[in-house]
Amino acid sequence: MSGLRRGTAFVVSGPSGVGKSTLVRRVLAADPQVRFSISHTTRAPRPGERDGVDYHFVSGFEFRRLIAKEAFLEYAVYQGNYYGTSRAAVEEPTREGYDLILEVETQGAEKLEVRLPEAVRIFILPPSLAVLEARLRERRTESEEAVEIRLKRAREEIAYAQRPYIHSIVNDSVDKAAAEFLEIIRDAREARA
Repeated sequence: MSGLRRGTAFVVSGPSGVGKSTLVRRVLAADPQVRFSISHTTRAPRPGERDGVDYHFVSGFEFRRLIAKEAFLEYAVYQGNYYGTSRAAVEEPTREGYDLILEVETQGAEKLEVRLPEAVRIFILPPSLAVLEARLRERRTESEEAVEIRLKRAREEIAYAQRPYIHSIVNDSVDKAAAEFLEIIRDAREARA
């Protein structure tokens, strides 16, 4: 796909465990005009994650080198690890006409509100904090302390979500949430046509 129109960036955030990645995968599978912006991170890969597919996994030294080169549109530190969206990861696909999903923390979304004001910002909410807590515990990938930190952060993010986000989607059903997300994408396409 090329040339006729520039793609739209969709900035997606939500608390850890809300199902952002599952939802994004569903949207990507449903719409071939949508791509995923692969972020950089200094955290270790989780089981099944692949470098260059899920994230660009880099060292702290390399991440700081990229910061110094002003390679990032946004970056943030979350639970001791750096996460960032490179300029190239956004500019190349949107210039080619693809819509692009950027999955970022709320700190990054705030920076992108300034650097990508045309982006459509979507916050993914859990059906309730109790459901979110159950999802985090079912992962069995973190200590009790880490789960509590994520829950505290989730409460802060949910309270914060009112400001920089245009849309919110409650992920109580992946099918329903994906349909809402795809509708937001279609509406954005119609608005810029």
